[in-house]
Amino acid sequence: MKKFLTLCLSLACSGAFAQDSLQYYNQKRYTTTATGMKVLSSWGLVNLAVGATGWATTDGTTKYFHQMNTFWGGINLGIALLGYTNAQKNKGKSFNPTESLAEQKKMEKVFLINGGLDVAYLGTGIYLSHRGNSKNDDKLKGYGSSVIMQGAALLLFDSIMYATQKGNGGKLRAFLAKNPVMFDGNKVGMLIRL
Repeated sequence: MKKFLTLCLSLACSGAFAQDSLQYYNQKRYTTTATGMKVLSSWGLVNLAVGATGWATTDGTTKYFHQMNTFWGGINLGIALLGYTNAQKNKGKSFNPTESLAEQKKMEKVFLINGGLDVAYLGTGIYLSHRGNSKNDDKLKGYGSSVIMQGAALLLFDSIMYATQKGNGGKLRAFLAKNPVMFDGNKVGMLIRL
């Protein structure tokens, strides 16, 4: 009986440390996402300010380049605010192992899909720029250059965010493989791989 109690207490104590570590990975995911959304909102604000100024003070291809950057700035700012608001909903929230993995996979998938969209933006920008050059159309040339720049910047951003989230996810998965028993002070749980 004494050995059984010792085993139970050992599992409970190691699980308590494991739960704290699980929360560490959840906090890391939140911090990475929140920081990324702050960076994206800054990029959006810069595009709004510089784009609006350029739109108002230039003409020709440059005017249309700034006009499109202004539009992108508003979109990027809106997406960043939405992403930050969603991240705030999960701040400090306690996730069990299954929920932690699901949230982690969701974040990885979001940035991976966004990276694919960024490649499509680059292709669209190249097409618009080419079309503008062949038709000598300032609007298409300006829009094309802007979409190329925005696509490249967003591809860089989403690639960094994906790599960071994927790295955190790898550490989370390794942690859960080593700590299948969790204890949060009220209940004991076990992660079983199917």
